[in-house]
Amino acid sequence: MSTSANPSNASITTEAPRAVSTWVSDRKVWIQLEDGREVGFPADKFPRLRDAPNEQLAKVRLEGRGKALRWEELDEDISVAGILAGRFGPRS
Repeated sequence: MSTSANPSNASITTEAPRAVSTWVSDRKVWIQLEDGREVGFPADKFPRLRDAPNEQLAKVRLEGRGKALRWEELDEDISVAGILAGRFGPRS
């Protein structure tokens, strides 16, 4: 049996994953994705987040239509795709 791909009716999504909300609880950063999944990681995975006081850590917001997290006061940006791929810290 052979199969072939037909590009004219193939549906390939290359869209980056998007978060619809983000929050911090007990020094863990959480995101909720469009599909309802919730993913969290410890703040200490990133040096700027690890060293931040709780008040600054809590000031996370979504940027780029849900494709990134931003901490303005800490000058830190983390992509949602990177979080889902497990890329933590400066060289992960």
